[in-house]
Amino acid sequence: MFKKILIANRGEIALRVIRACREMGIGSVAVHSTADSDAMHVRMADEAICIGPPSSGQSYLHVPSIISACEISGADAIHPGYGFLSENAAFVQVVEDHGITFIGPSAEHIRLMGDKITAKDTMKALGVPCVPGSDGGVPDYATAQRVAEDIGFPVIIKATAGGGGRGMKLARSAEDLETAFRTARAEGKAAFGNDEVYIEKYLGQPRHIEIQVFGDGKGGAVHLGERDCSLQRRHQKVLEEAPGPAIDAATRARIGQTCAEAVARIGYRGAGTIEFLYENGEFYFIEMNTRLQVEHPVTEAIFGVDLVREQIRVAAGLPLSFRQDDLHLNGHAIEVRINAERLPNFTPCPGTVATYHAPGGLGVRMDSALYSGYTIPPYYDSLIAKLIVHGRDRHEALARLHRALGELIIDGVDSSVPLFRALLNEPDVLTGDYDIHWLEKFLAQELAD
Repeated sequence: MFKKILIANRGEIALRVIRACREMGIGSVAVHSTADSDAMHVRMADEAICIGPPSSGQSYLHVPSIISACEISGADAIHPGYGFLSENAAFVQVVEDHGITFIGPSAEHIRLMGDKITAKDTMKALGVPCVPGSDGGVPDYATAQRVAEDIGFPVIIKATAGGGGRGMKLARSAEDLETAFRTARAEGKAAFGNDEVYIEKYLGQPRHIEIQVFGDGKGGAVHLGERDCSLQRRHQKVLEEAPGPAIDAATRARIGQTCAEAVARIGYRGAGTIEFLYENGEFYFIEMNTRLQVEHPVTEAIFGVDLVREQIRVAAGLPLSFRQDDLHLNGHAIEVRINAERLPNFTPCPGTVATYHAPGGLGVRMDSALYSGYTIPPYYDSLIAKLIVHGRDRHEALARLHRALGELIIDGVDSSVPLFRALLNEPDVLTGDYDIHWLEKFLAQELAD
């Protein structure tokens, strides 16, 4: 087992990893920018090393500084959390070249799934259902016209190296296609240095369903059910729940087994999430995230497992601590992502937290790095907390979410908490009757009123 793990991240996910290390008796090393000197993950870790100025490019994304911090501290492993360098294959290769263990999949698998076209082709070959679309990249507008006509409008054009909604453009008709095609290419080039795009059939009212998988790196793998992440704004998840309200036990077992067998066949190591659009009883693969997800706590809640602990065990060469037959779904869990944002426009709202009080009680978990007097810096993602609730069923989970939101106090900065209080008054949310377009329509109506 590792003696010391460096966490190449910040905020609540860094705290999450530190807690797992502490329970396992492993030393933890926090890295931080000068803007994060007073951050909670710096205070909680066994050691802390400053790696640069506020800019992510000069600190959390600066590979030489992170490798130097490992050498200074004597850390023998790195946990990347999510975001930043978590899906950077070149970083993984550098880590391994320095004799340090990367807690996650191999550089090969990150590279394989990081390219959307290669990932789709791989999954199709492994028997995972995919959205109808182009065979590989679309090199020019004339080809785009032929592909779109073949699969039928509406279509969506996606940057091959895209993510987070960037480089994605919808063409509802032939008249929209040229603008969408050229804009998607331009965004892909600007954001990722790659203007290659591909085209897929645009589904009208799908849900966003993702399957949590875990591989041992030796040809064994399990699935831990699904999460419904359909409540989204600008392709960014806002609320996640498990199990999905629209998925029954037989469907769960079928798609879960398909995904587990797929990652087992490629010898995948660690946690991964296979994401789908789901419509009319059919699943359509869209991407695989080769890391821990922001929403992993809802899966932990319903299965009673610690996914970070499992990541560390598998990276150390130990077998999975559970088999598929050991995993039994228990109840329902919901997570809401709380951002430091000013509504209704969702503009980032950094500043000093005057008062912070976390909710508690049975079935309530708060993952956050906030504290009273903490100054939220303006340089990073606006996510400041994740509120997770668990109940015997969905009705109880919703009741606990309502209670917990009422107890939560974040004074001094604006947050997205009022959005969730509003959503709990919506019949569609209470019944689970929503798709990936529901929230955008709701917000548009609220602004119109």
